[in-house]
Amino acid sequence: MAENIKNYKYRTLIPIRFSDMDAYGHVNNAVYLTYFEIARSNYWKEIVQWNWGENGIILGRSEINYLKPITLNDEIACYVRTTRIGNSSFDVMHVLVKITPNGEEICTTGKTVCICYDYNANKSVSIPYAERHRMIDYDEPGLILNTN
Repeated sequence: MAENIKNYKYRTLIPIRFSDMDAYGHVNNAVYLTYFEIARSNYWKEIVQWNWGENGIILGRSEINYLKPITLNDEIACYVRTTRIGNSSFDVMHVLVKITPNGEEICTTGKTVCICYDYNANKSVSIPYAERHRMIDYDEPGLILNTN
């Protein structure tokens, strides 16, 4: 998952907490999923304007590539973009970067497969038109559309 952050428009700062650390002073591997969740939630709120009263989102799959460690004193940000949209599922890529005096260094990349879900019916449902088109409009070009 070699990612070029120039392909990403959305970026959000991620706070590092002392409780995120492992015994070696690095961010624990499990915490990266929380960082991705923070970034995705901000993206869905600010860009996609997801209507949580209508439908939810569940995760079907997560992948993480650990490239460089992150420590407590680092300043980090996460880039997010939708890279594929199907009927009820879509892929979201994440790139965690360390902000340094020389620019941003990619530390971690990841992908989540997200599924639009109706909790009342207890089943996956089609991605709502408005949310679908906000993702498409924001993250084109390079977005893979799958009309299954």
